[in-house]
Amino acid sequence: QVQLVESGGGLVQAGGSLRLSCAASGRTASIYTMGWFRQAPGKEREFVAVMTLPNGNTYYADSVKGRFTISRDNAKNTVSLQMDSLRPEDTAVYYCAAAQILSRIDLTRVASYPYWGQGTQVTVSS
Repeated sequence: QVQLVESGGGLVQAGGSLRLSCAASGRTASIYTMGWFRQAPGKEREFVAVMTLPNGNTYYADSVKGRFTISRDNAKNTVSLQMDSLRPEDTAVYYCAAAQILSRIDLTRVASYPYWGQGTQVTVSS
């Protein structure tokens, strides 16, 4: 099993920044993909960003491209999401997710990830 714990959410004004972190523990050697998803009230969970750990490739949703950056700290088994130029529409609960090797088409799918964190609230005020 793999356990994921997020931290770093909060309240910020539009245009501000937040940094989320996700610490993985347990059978982390089996993890090749780590990403971030978000879910706003009344909406489905959606893909935000992902990194494939062997090679560090990153992929982003169009809505966050150029504003959000996903990064990793291998020594700490941590993946972070730096969020800049935040907008009110970025308000959501943000979830960290992890999986084994995924094909490119599966990277953005919620159902592809067996491991999830508890979520952290991000609220952007206008």
